[in-house]
Amino acid sequence: MRLRRHHWAVMILALIATIPAPGRAQQPKKVVLALPTATLTFSNAFLALDAGFFKDEGLDVTLPVLVGVASVNAVINGSADFTIGTGPVFLRAAARGQRLLAIANLSDRPNIELVMRKDVAEAMKFNDQMSLAERGRLLKGRTIAIQGVGTIVHAWPRLLAARGGLDPETDMRIAPMEPPSMLAALETKAVEGFATSLPYTTEAVLRGAAVMFASAARGDAPDILPFAGGLIEVKPETCRADHDKCAGLVHALARAGQMIREKPDDALAMVRKRFKEMSPELIEKAWPTIVGGQAKDLHVTAKALEDSEKVNIEAKLLDPKDRVTSFDGLISDEFVP
Repeated sequence: MRLRRHHWAVMILALIATIPAPGRAQQPKKVVLALPTATLTFSNAFLALDAGFFKDEGLDVTLPVLVGVASVNAVINGSADFTIGTGPVFLRAAARGQRLLAIANLSDRPNIELVMRKDVAEAMKFNDQMSLAERGRLLKGRTIAIQGVGTIVHAWPRLLAARGGLDPETDMRIAPMEPPSMLAALETKAVEGFATSLPYTTEAVLRGAAVMFASAARGDAPDILPFAGGLIEVKPETCRADHDKCAGLVHALARAGQMIREKPDDALAMVRKRFKEMSPELIEKAWPTIVGGQAKDLHVTAKALEDSEKVNIEAKLLDPKDRVTSFDGLISDEFVP
């Protein structure tokens, strides 16, 4: 009997030892998730933060905006833990030996559009029944504003130009600028078109300043789908050192994506707070395209990366001899719920 009582006493003491002392509860893990821009493309991240999904996973997440490839470079140099990016940039980094790990894909298409100034579109007799090659030929001599040299925003007009038989380097001009400045540049005729993500392209069309010239977000290039349009990228050693941090981030973003797909009105009500300076009509008009771009299966597939590499090659952002021939070590599916 004494031995049995002693046994139970030891068990009780062991259980007590596992209860956190007052004031010593486990602290949330700090995470830096760098975003390449603050557009509706990254609604998952905004929603996961504002709805408390990150917090539910024990994460204290900050969302700095580091324009274009700077967000990927931040992960590479260790100043950020994660970024959300696209396959072309991810693969070009890998081709240079800067190999990150893609642990989920939030969007299976590029959420990018190119709009053309209305008077220019009318003068060139543009119509939305034209093939991509026909549209590409119309870019000859045009000045197109973009955000982020080397990004998918840069690749999209280059891809169109290449399909039109043009040289993307010499047959059109690129003017890098931030999205809020693009519409003003269009209206003052400093540029003839611009490429970026929603809702800025939507705004130009709604205001009557531009027409939709080519929308990757709406599937104008079906041959590059499925696409790695929302890769969660991280250093492999980060996930080896803290599996729960990587799993928690993916789970929170997946939960946000599910809410966007299944409860789009509720999700929009929260996300629109991030764009208070824009009219409700504008955000509502752009929102269905964002909802449609949410991947149901978040696994990163070889096909999505192959299509992303195709964009790199066609847009002449990567020499074919430098293409990534194997995705071994670049993909993990262990964190996708």
